[in-house]
Formats: sequence, structure tokens, C-alpha cells
Amino acid sequence: MDQPMDIRAIMKHLPHRYPFLLVDRILELVVDQKVIALKNVTINEPFFQGHFPGAPIMPGVLIVEALAQAGGVLAIKSIPQCNEGTLMYFMGLDQVKFRKPVVPGDQLILEVQIVKKRGKVIKLSGTAKVDDQVVAEADLMATFEG
Repeated sequence: MDQPMDIRAIMKHLPHRYPFLLVDRILELVVDQKVIALKNVTINEPFFQGHFPGAPIMPGVLIVEALAQAGGVLAIKSIPQCNEGTLMYFMGLDQVKFRKPVVPGDQLILEVQIVKKRGKVIKLSGTAKVDDQVVAEADLMATFEG
């Protein structure tokens, strides 16, 4: 990838839209290897209204979803049968760990690597960081439509 992928380019690859699009920028993408993406966490996120009033924390499941979305862009770029807008579906999650809360003002750096590709199934390993500290990690397995 020559330059970062902005939100318009991401939206060409992922079907997600507000309020569920959780990747703001692709910083680095190496086809068949890895992606590094960015999510700016702001107080304007709709989930902060109820999670938790007075002590806003990004839900862990949404951090995992952000990892999956970053991995989805990588998969679409790395699997020849996929193209822009291909729908990807979770098949499994393993080794999910949450290390530290993510709060408004944080920049979430999402690093996802391809572990294995076979047919319509892809295995990914992801790490979410804030200020170079791991806040979450997960192994993901997904398949795609088509």
C-alpha cells in the first residue's frame, strides 16, 4: 500500500456504516500478511451513553469488532475471490483477552495478521493497542459470502 487508506476507501471495502463502522484509517497494509488500522475513540460514540454513564468505557465486544473490520479489509485485499463490499462473517473467536479499558480520547491501533487462509475461511490474529500498550487481543476466524 503506497499511502494510508482514508474512510472513503475503507467504506468501499466494508459494508459497515455509522454507527457501526469502527475503523477510521488504514495506516499500513501488506497483502497476505498484515494490516495496521486506527480508530479514534470519541465521547460522541453512541455506546458511551449507556456504557457507562459517568465512567465511559468502550465495550470489549466493539474492540473485537474493530479488529475484525480491520481484518476484513486485509482479507478482501488478500483473497482473490473477494472484492469490494464482500460480506465477511465471524465463525469463531479464541484467546480473547481484555487488558485495559479504552476511554474517550484514546487512539486505538489495530494490528491484525493472517495466520492461515484456506478456501473461504481465514484465520487472523489481532492486537489492539493504546499508547503502545496492549488493551485487547483475539484470534478470529471468518468466512465470506460468494
